Amino acid sequence: MNNSELLFIYDAKMCNPNGDPDDENRPRMDYERQRNLVSDVRLKRYIRDYLEDMGYGIFVSKQEDKVVDADTRLKDVVGKGKVTKDDLPVILDKLIDVRLFGATMPIKADESGRGGSSIALTGPVQFTWGYSLNKVNLVDSNGITSHFSSRTENQQGAMGKDYRVYYSLLAFHGIISAKRSQYTKLKDTDIELLDQAILKAIPLQATRSKIGQYPRLYVRVEYEDDQTFLGDFRDMVSLESAEGLRDTTEARLKASLLAGKLISNEGRIAHVYWWQDDELTIADSRNGKFDGLFEGEINNKLIRL
Repeated sequence: MNNSELLFIYDAKMCNPNGDPDDENRPRMDYERQRNLVSDVRLKRYIRDYLEDMGYGIFVSKQEDKVVDADTRLKDVVGKGKVTKDDLPVILDKLIDVRLFGATMPIKADESGRGGSSIALTGPVQFTWGYSLNKVNLVDSNGITSHFSSRTENQQGAMGKDYRVYYSLLAFHGIISAKRSQYTKLKDTDIELLDQAILKAIPLQATRSKIGQYPRLYVRVEYEDDQTFLGDFRDMVSLESAEGLRDTTEARLKASLLAGKLISNEGRIAHVYWWQDDELTIADSRNGKFDGLFEGEINNKLIRL
């Protein structure tokens, strides 16, 4: 397995991409730059929930809709009362999210219980926090009223807050580390499932506050070795206009800097996997699509998902 880097862009329209529990569940914001923020934990949760719905074993999950502690979860996975490091191969074989993202697990180092109380695996797949490429405004009106009163003597119903963004085009950068994959036993088929989950999870996991989010562009660059990383792909894309956007069709993405970076490093690249939604236009491409940014030999390495 070799290194990979990825760019994932999705948008959020009239919804709350990632509420901040320390701020009345308002969408997370960098108010100084007027950028919407989404944590990597939120993105991983989408992926985990999708994979669990597909029938794959997940460590960070619920059992019968009840939250369980990590020790109980591991005992359930291995099917016995005491879990040791000797059970790690079984755990990695059964839990795809540990293979992808790693975990800190309460596993004794040996049968005697000596040698530490947990094993920490750093996952080969890691994401940055996402941020919006456009400047984002919160919906002006956020008050809502429930038909159910908060108290029996309150006949008017309960008041609440419902914070949403008008429109946010969110970008994430991610890596897949070949060296770390050796420790979690990440498989090539796991990466294929990751690609699938990134493209399908968010709309399928929609809730009342999350409906209105759709993937728009995904690029995963697989390198020829376990040494190469080219940097945060988000620094190589931008919008023609970052102001006043309300819809995907108004967002014109520029990606020639990213294409130039890939072309100049073509010899270090094995494949470029990509997917693009029809509603998103790449403004500096000859056909409005990602593949229209390229010429020459690198075209033979482009694989559309």
